[in-house]
Amino acid sequence: MPVIPTTAVAAGASDTPSPTAVLTRALREGDEAAWREFYAAYSARLLRYLLVVCGGDESAAREALQTTFLRCVRHIRVISTEAELWSWLTVLARSSAVDAVRRDRRYLRFLDRWFQSRIPSPAASIDAEVALETALSFELETLPSAERDLLERKYLDGDAVHVLAESFGTSEKAIESRLTRARQRLKSGILARLRHEQST
Repeated sequence: MPVIPTTAVAAGASDTPSPTAVLTRALREGDEAAWREFYAAYSARLLRYLLVVCGGDESAAREALQTTFLRCVRHIRVISTEAELWSWLTVLARSSAVDAVRRDRRYLRFLDRWFQSRIPSPAASIDAEVALETALSFELETLPSAERDLLERKYLDGDAVHVLAESFGTSEKAIESRLTRARQRLKSGILARLRHEQST
């Protein structure tokens, strides 16, 4: 169990809050030093927990860990005990891991609508879905980071175009154009990779 770092607590006061309450209050108030201490205290423990939840997949566990801390930033509240804090963190962590799996499945379904006529039938190849997922993962990594972020936010996180426009500081029309270019680039890359794999 990690030792929760504490900040200033009035010495000798009969109504002194618990160390966990002091810490979470500082987090809620946006204290950067408290967030650094919180991360140091809980990141390794949460990663071990997520490795179990993710079946040993370190990449998935680390992605879920990042999402967990982002959710902490958004939803942190004052919590009185360490046990309650850890229980809350595990709920966030497990939810982050499950949501990542759901996003991946939604994205595969989204791409499947593009490639139904291109992917071999189950009788021809039982590895079609695996091939698509592999090609998707590879081609996403080759995209410029801005395009990859835009696609993930639109099709994995479900952000509306107007939300993306506000976030990127541009118009909805410009976002639609960027999405079209990014989809075309991704689609071309995946099709080329699948054709190459089918011909070898």
